[in-house]
Amino acid sequence: MGALDGIATGFQVALSLEGIMFVLIGVFVGTFIGMLPGLGPISAIAIMIPITYGMDPTMALVMMAGVYYGAVFGGSTSSILLNAPGISGTVASAFDGYPMAQQGKAGKALAIAAISSFVGGTISVVLLMIFAPMLASVAISFGPPAYFALMLLGLSAIASLSEGSTIKAMISAVIGFMIATIGIDPQTGTARFNFGSANLLDGIDFLVIALGLFAIAEVCYLIMNRDKKSIGSAKEIGSLRLSKSDFKEMSGPAGRQSFLGFILGILPGAGATIASFISYITEKKIAKNPDEFGKGSIKGLAAPEASNNAATSGAFVPLLSLGIPGSGTTAVMLGAFLVLGLQPGPMMMTDRPEVFWGIIASMYIGNIFLLILNLPLIPYIARLLTIPRPMLISLVIMFSFIGVYAISFSVFDLYLLLAFGVLGLLMRMFAFPAPPFILAFILGGMMEQSFRQSMTISGGNISIFFENNISLVLIIMSVLSFIFPIIKTIRTKKKEA
Repeated sequence: MGALDGIATGFQVALSLEGIMFVLIGVFVGTFIGMLPGLGPISAIAIMIPITYGMDPTMALVMMAGVYYGAVFGGSTSSILLNAPGISGTVASAFDGYPMAQQGKAGKALAIAAISSFVGGTISVVLLMIFAPMLASVAISFGPPAYFALMLLGLSAIASLSEGSTIKAMISAVIGFMIATIGIDPQTGTARFNFGSANLLDGIDFLVIALGLFAIAEVCYLIMNRDKKSIGSAKEIGSLRLSKSDFKEMSGPAGRQSFLGFILGILPGAGATIASFISYITEKKIAKNPDEFGKGSIKGLAAPEASNNAATSGAFVPLLSLGIPGSGTTAVMLGAFLVLGLQPGPMMMTDRPEVFWGIIASMYIGNIFLLILNLPLIPYIARLLTIPRPMLISLVIMFSFIGVYAISFSVFDLYLLLAFGVLGLLMRMFAFPAPPFILAFILGGMMEQSFRQSMTISGGNISIFFENNISLVLIIMSVLSFIFPIIKTIRTKKKEA
């Protein structure tokens, strides 16, 4: 199937009545989740995995993708109104969005954020249609050695997902690797690390870990910080109208940073957060009046908003084409693919074109829905920021327990859910990032399988990884990706000393 035929297939899926309905549900839920400080698309997608169990895989993934980019789109609302970013990817949006709100320009700020997000999302979807098939065609030539090197490159994102200490990120990843080895060895049939329990012979389900580390841990954190009665408080929004000069001022940054955000989104571990910060810094450096940044600059708001939404679509390039998550959220999305019986990668475009192209086409439809939802409904949606915490906590706990039990019908898994919830809370308290854990758990099994297949092919000769040009290049890139953050940390400590 050619690219044009694939695009036509994708829009046929996305524009069907069922497709439009699930795209609309996804972007609405994502917008709502993005506005709630402390909650993010990772927890939302993890909760939705059991809800989509038994659904058509294409529609389920279209809806979850909508939650992802919808959360990034809607995360700017709380950043602008409350200076409390809904998700990490909208932190940079608060630098100039919140000062604009304090100046009585909240409506203008929200309109700029919505339109810039739409521009970034639309440009990135077009780029996704162009580059995803190209990467997929190259990836078809990958053998086990190249796949192992690719998984190794994916794990190099651990340093980028560290959120502080690289050492703590490595420790988190090692624990993820250890958890991934629990269960029956797929090649020898030997039980590994099950401690004599039959409940662990099948390993630990990804959903249990994802809901525990993110949803239950978040609930525990909210309970520990229950002094505030609500997540946020509504404020006056004002007019949403923009003048011609406002459009002219925001068009340049939104267009430029859409391309940069997409490129950064493709890189494993970069994601919307890093893309938004780099775009903000870049736009400030090339601005004629950099002093206006941080004081309510239109350019300072448009740049990160376009970039973080473009990075969201860019993160789907390695996920759909290579089966490698580019961020913590796409790592959860990868788990959703596996739960639904799909393996994203180079063969998906030919084996399941309706899934591959359906997700991409739905993003364009979803961006249009997001613009329609956010502009006229922002004054009403913003009132949802006053949701009481007890109600929020009850809903999260209910969906988490029902979701885990509905898949396995095992009480033991509920105990595991609580255990990983406590682990997630401890990791949060001691600043151990959870995304490296998830990334290592997801890639650990595939990495081990590719390594052992390579060893079988070569008769135990490790040189097979250096004889293949693709695997050699990927290994070199992986080593450099691991080394550079360490060198940067050492230099920073020397400067501080």
